[in-house]
Amino acid sequence: MSLKQLDKLATEVEAEVQPIYREIEARALVNHAKVLEGFHLARVADYHLRGTNGYGYNDPGREALEKIYAHVFGAEAALVRGQIVSGTHAIAIALFGLLRPGDELLAVQGSPYDTLEELIGKRGNVPGSLRDLGVSYQQVELTPAGLLDWTAIAQALSSKTKVVLVQRSRGYAWRPALTLPELKRLVEFVKERAPQAYVFVDNCYGELVDTAEPPSVGADLIAGSLIKNPGGGLAPTGGYVVGRKELVEMAANRWTAPGIGAEVGPSLGHQRLLLQGIFMAPHIVAEALKGAVFAARLFERLGFKVSPTYDEPRSDIIQSIALETPERLVAFCRGLQAASPVDAHVLPEPNYMPGYEDDVIMAAGTFVQGASLELSADAPLREPYAVYLQGGLSKEYVRLGVLSAARNVLKLQG
Repeated sequence: MSLKQLDKLATEVEAEVQPIYREIEARALVNHAKVLEGFHLARVADYHLRGTNGYGYNDPGREALEKIYAHVFGAEAALVRGQIVSGTHAIAIALFGLLRPGDELLAVQGSPYDTLEELIGKRGNVPGSLRDLGVSYQQVELTPAGLLDWTAIAQALSSKTKVVLVQRSRGYAWRPALTLPELKRLVEFVKERAPQAYVFVDNCYGELVDTAEPPSVGADLIAGSLIKNPGGGLAPTGGYVVGRKELVEMAANRWTAPGIGAEVGPSLGHQRLLLQGIFMAPHIVAEALKGAVFAARLFERLGFKVSPTYDEPRSDIIQSIALETPERLVAFCRGLQAASPVDAHVLPEPNYMPGYEDDVIMAAGTFVQGASLELSADAPLREPYAVYLQGGLSKEYVRLGVLSAARNVLKLQG
């Protein structure tokens, strides 16, 4: 396919997906109204935008930010801090807060995201893992269709089960993301059979995609990263834990120390960016979703298998494209990197990354290191050699990046 033909196809795709864009915009309006209401309830004023230093006692901006997060996520309390360095860190704080020696962690969607495997102790023998501290682990595989196996989950739940681990996004797996109606059914299913168990959700990539969040359908605790959806492309770092008040306190005690919990933690110079980021997040997430819809339909029209398809319901911002060979995978990431505003001259190479089992290739020419929401793509080098595209500060930027990636892939096909 010539460049002229590809540009023509892109124009056709853009026209074809307009009805899906309108649906995304309608959800973004609901979410933006909810965020704005949170700002009004917290009575955000100019002085909230200024940071604190040292211990960070009595930080009014931090308190306002956490009130907003609790409101937006439909929860009792929130811990939102710049000192949480990643989604994995936020998840670790939550799990180590909830679990004690002798407890059992149950994953119900097969193997969790790669970076959690060493944290749990499922892979490797890292000192301080949950397994090292006496927490047992079991997992239930998904059905061949990538859906929850209700019979197997019922058999796995027991009086030992303390935390049921749920992943909202598809991660590095060729399966559907978990929808909120499915999560609601799972919460009710677990509570009926193991009422002592907490349902914990890794909410990364799922924030503000729908008009509700996991606590609204019964999840006890959730966690995620501020350099993904809720940071709105502005947060320079940070993570959050949101849910039932007593459980957030347990996580906060692991974040700092028992007896200190959430009472400390200076906001430094980040406060305005974190507040402005959550304010912008509904719009930026909508732009990322539009970009994912465009990418799905373009590569579908080019003959590649994609998940989800452009018109399927979405529960995360990730778009999977099965490129089928390692060469195409590398070509896609290099093409996307070449369209980035930062480090466009860099050639991504597959390599080892801490926490991952396979070599990983990543395209991420971002203003904030690792900020998936800006526009990035990454993939482990394993079959079906699928690339996982996420983010986009504007749908126009996603279109430019995806076309650059597509041109690179098509060059391999002659």
